[in-house]
Amino acid sequence: MVWVPLRTTRTDRRAPLRARTTRCTTMSLEWLMDWSWSLDGLRDFIATGIQSFRDCDATALAAVACLLVLFVWYCYHVGREQPRAYATVNALMQSAEANGVQNGYVYCHSPECVRCTHHDGLNQKLYHNLQEYAKRYSWSGMGRIHKGIREQGRYLNSRPSIQKPEVFYLPDLPTMPYFSRDAQKHDVELLERNFQTILCEFETLYKAFSNCSLPQGWKMNSTPSGEWFTFYLVNQGMCVPRNCRRCPRTYRLLGSLRTCIGNNVFGNACISVLSPGTVIAEHYGPTNIRIRCHLGLKTPSNCELVVGGEPQCWAEGRCLLFDDSFLHTAFHEGPLEEGPRVVFMVDLWHPNVAAAERQALDFIFAPGR
Repeated sequence: MVWVPLRTTRTDRRAPLRARTTRCTTMSLEWLMDWSWSLDGLRDFIATGIQSFRDCDATALAAVACLLVLFVWYCYHVGREQPRAYATVNALMQSAEANGVQNGYVYCHSPECVRCTHHDGLNQKLYHNLQEYAKRYSWSGMGRIHKGIREQGRYLNSRPSIQKPEVFYLPDLPTMPYFSRDAQKHDVELLERNFQTILCEFETLYKAFSNCSLPQGWKMNSTPSGEWFTFYLVNQGMCVPRNCRRCPRTYRLLGSLRTCIGNNVFGNACISVLSPGTVIAEHYGPTNIRIRCHLGLKTPSNCELVVGGEPQCWAEGRCLLFDDSFLHTAFHEGPLEEGPRVVFMVDLWHPNVAAAERQALDFIFAPGR
């Protein structure tokens, strides 16, 4: 005789488990119903809790009480604290208005302005600003700036005539009239992607022009011939509120640029318009720590930019980068029917100026310092 184990079916195995579960559930429901309707059970439960609380260690109770008080204080503090306001465009504009912005253009009223100081006292002023910065922060990474300020007079006087920054020369920076697009690739590509946005806001502004008056916010610059107009959003490191309100998308775009100079007197952003027949006299920029970027908005024929004796032409929707501390000029010799040459100009950091140096230069050359 062979013994063969009987196989238990899936249903047979589950039956006892289901029966036990049913009995437990029924008993639990009955117990809960009995307890819930019993005042004696509720009283016993509360008494047990109170007794357990009394039996606890006094030190533990004090710690729990302290934590509870701290939690209540934190909730109260967070509840009454006002939400932190982020810096909006309007807030920045109001701040700039309080700092002497009038009629859409920034006027320097301070005799202490570093760009208005005569060269006799400029080096002392710069060195004083550098010392103040080092006391607050650090001398680390300040070697080139210290060297530049200490020998600024020699640098400015001994520079070849092709490159003579008028205010500040930072030594040991690569020197070239034009820069490739890769020098500040992120910002160049961002500006070019927003070409249509900037162009649309310019066209809205330009509709206000007439033969008899200069629209508010525009500035006419002196030229040997023709007319050169600029519409500043940022002038010498300061926002121009009324102009920014009229170009809100372009102004917000500046905040997305990684290398835009916006916190010292060398930073500018504007729309620059040359009418046909205009020639800008040869001149030097104030410093070599920046790259000037021109985004072409309208580029008629026979328009050229000449930097360090090298001519270049603008192209619509494309950026042109150059060092304006080199001797440079621009002209528009195209026909009247082709209209003005228009570029959006913004100052970017020279790619070889280190982060620590940028922070120090923002402090030394802060607007109004």
